[in-house]
Amino acid sequence: MSQKHWIIFSDNNSSIDYALDLIFNTIESPYFLELKKKKGAIFSKAEIIKFIDEENRHGIKIVTRKTSQSLKSMSSGEQKKALLDYILKTKPDFIVLDNPFDNLDRKTRTELKERLKTISDEIYLIQIIGRESDALPFIKTSFRLKGNTLQPLKNIKNHQKTIYEAFDENIPKPLTKIRVHDDILIRLENISVSYLNKPILRSIHWTIKKGEFWELRGDNGSGKTTLLSMITGENPKGYGQELYLFGQKKGSGESVWEIKEKIGYFTPSMTESFKGIHSVENMVISGLNDSVGLYIKATEAQLNLAQRWLKLAGFWDKRHQWFNELSEGNKRLVMCIRAMIKHPPLLILDETTAGLDDTSAALFVSLVNIFAKESDTAIIFVSHRDEPGLLPQYIYELQITDTGSVGKMLK
Repeated sequence: MSQKHWIIFSDNNSSIDYALDLIFNTIESPYFLELKKKKGAIFSKAEIIKFIDEENRHGIKIVTRKTSQSLKSMSSGEQKKALLDYILKTKPDFIVLDNPFDNLDRKTRTELKERLKTISDEIYLIQIIGRESDALPFIKTSFRLKGNTLQPLKNIKNHQKTIYEAFDENIPKPLTKIRVHDDILIRLENISVSYLNKPILRSIHWTIKKGEFWELRGDNGSGKTTLLSMITGENPKGYGQELYLFGQKKGSGESVWEIKEKIGYFTPSMTESFKGIHSVENMVISGLNDSVGLYIKATEAQLNLAQRWLKLAGFWDKRHQWFNELSEGNKRLVMCIRAMIKHPPLLILDETTAGLDDTSAALFVSLVNIFAKESDTAIIFVSHRDEPGLLPQYIYELQITDTGSVGKMLK
């Protein structure tokens, strides 16, 4: 049978909970009458996190109970495939797809789109997305979600995204410069990593120099996280290998803290670590001390530096607002500024645009581009998407083989 489906374009100020209340008829709505008294399920990253939390707390496998593998140990693509399999076994009448393609590589996105098209003949689908390119082409009924307001769209083409131009001002200089003794920051020579006899990385050769702008690519499960953990010095597999971090061979007496002070690192999951009540201004200043929030009185110089960054990124009017009250997109921008405020020799941005709407992602990309242009900081930008407007000098891609992923420079 042919089913009706819906697509909801959201942004990072949208109330997804409000949309879910409308869909599940907790709040009366004229738009989803077909779903009334129907059984629904949610396909989202948040649902995966709930099941992983259940595994961690109680040792109970729900989604993967018939396999030996835990949900936590799977790649993003494997997790979403397992969740969809689990949902379909419960025989729902409709499925809410909350940004279903985030954190997925190109091949996995294509496979998931094909599978959703197949099940759309029998199951109502409601897709909630922040990226226009993720829209399922067979869905014809569309809405725009603004805050707690759902507005019907005449057609999907009427939903136009805004692309931000580059920032006009120069980025502020650091209070003190973190010195490195060589233009070569990171050097990996013939690096290989295996876990439980399973090869992950094979013969990786990669050199990162001061001021270079790299994009790191690779399919789900290709070992990007493993490679980054080698670069940050956190992976013990680096001992005994030709791994050089800021001029020192791994295991030659360096401390993890000596390495960390030279690296700015941001991944979206880090925002979950900031549970306290901190102002936006204090969050930015805390990047100078590598602390979770600010617990000591800031100096006049630190306050002046933070103010310049806040004005550059358009947060001056929000400087006294609580960080946890910001939209997800604004949280990411603040965290990016926090990671960059002391101009670390190396800045790692790991899937930082995942979950952002088109406008927030474009603004974030513009900020990263200006970092690369106006500082000596080397940048590693990790993403599964081809972000419009991103201007890396080089692309390093991990390609999966039966004997571990190998590295290839694409430009």
